[in-house]
Amino acid sequence: MPSFDVVSKTDLAEVDNALAGIMREVAQRYDFKGSKCSAERKDQIITVLADDDMKLKQMHELLAVHFTRRKVDPKALDYQTVEKASGNTVRQVVKIKDGIETVLAKRLVKEIKDAKLKVQVAIQGDELRVTGKKRDDLQEAIALLKKLEVDQPLQYINFRD
Repeated sequence: MPSFDVVSKTDLAEVDNALAGIMREVAQRYDFKGSKCSAERKDQIITVLADDDMKLKQMHELLAVHFTRRKVDPKALDYQTVEKASGNTVRQVVKIKDGIETVLAKRLVKEIKDAKLKVQVAIQGDELRVTGKKRDDLQEAIALLKKLEVDQPLQYINFRD
């Protein structure tokens, strides 16, 4: 029976490459001269440190630009609240979304069922398995999922006939 999986994975090697590019640009840019701006990753968490809110916004723009250049969707970033750090600096934790959460998975299943497609959807941990009798039905399901406004990047893998 034909099937495919819907997953949300982020390539951490590309995230590291993007962060290295950001740090190079911060070191070279004139408006960042003498500032203590940095971005570093530990597991699924990026910590962004900046001198003030304006520099933090510029760091957000750099994150979006460099992630896009490295073909990592900026939607994979979940910005947490800004907190004060030592020495009049601000710190923000940015979580990297990995895997489809249960709430989003249930919403995707509901959308597919409401479209009356001839496919079955099963939630398997942090991914979805979509099966159907025909390839065309599966391709319709992929097209439907791509049209949805989801705040997380989705990939479609393991397409089997």
